[in-house]
Amino acid sequence: MTADVAFSLIEQSIGYKNHQILNRINLTINVGETVAIVGASGSGKSSLLNTLYAQQREKSALCPQQSMLVTSLSVYNNIYMGQLHHHNVFYNLLNLARPWRQHRQQISQLCTLLGLKSKIFKSVDRLSGGQQQRTAVGRALYQQKSIFLGDEPLSSIDPIQGAALLQEIKQRHQTVVIVLHNKEMALNEFDRVIALADGQIMIDCAANLLSPQQIDAIYHQDIASAVAE
Repeated sequence: MTADVAFSLIEQSIGYKNHQILNRINLTINVGETVAIVGASGSGKSSLLNTLYAQQREKSALCPQQSMLVTSLSVYNNIYMGQLHHHNVFYNLLNLARPWRQHRQQISQLCTLLGLKSKIFKSVDRLSGGQQQRTAVGRALYQQKSIFLGDEPLSSIDPIQGAALLQEIKQRHQTVVIVLHNKEMALNEFDRVIALADGQIMIDCAANLLSPQQIDAIYHQDIASAVAE
């Protein structure tokens, strides 16, 4: 890949547990793009996102649909996990017992942004679903990578908080690729929309060239209408 290309898939088939989901797709995402991936349930959105992550693991912060939070640990410790790989085991264990000042300050600032300041040392199992999702986003942000990959990272967050958080994600990352069900956000907040259906990329174009009706058609699997408009 060239320096300006973040991801490149050439004639790549993607499957899960011996079941092929996407068939021989071609896709290039350039550095600096913001991309929304849309499609009906089972169309391969998560599988595509995981494939992109596998290609650029060192540069990407992944926020999966299943948050993978350690619910018995605090918000602080779950967000800190975004930097576990930067330090040795002894350092990380000390931080678990008594947070280092540097990380405490950084994570406190992040929690203020996420609306979690009062929850920072509460265990995740005492949070609402939206608060848990914001914690998962916080962990991804704390990785401080150049690429953000999110699988419905805003689905349990109210629209106003979600819009503000998306802006923060975009400001902190050079390249952003997010799976979405919010068609207005996909059309208004992203450079590009990729729509999956029938094992293929059915639509791949600038967001300002699409209509809400085309997005609806993709979700209702009315592919002819989606492509014809």
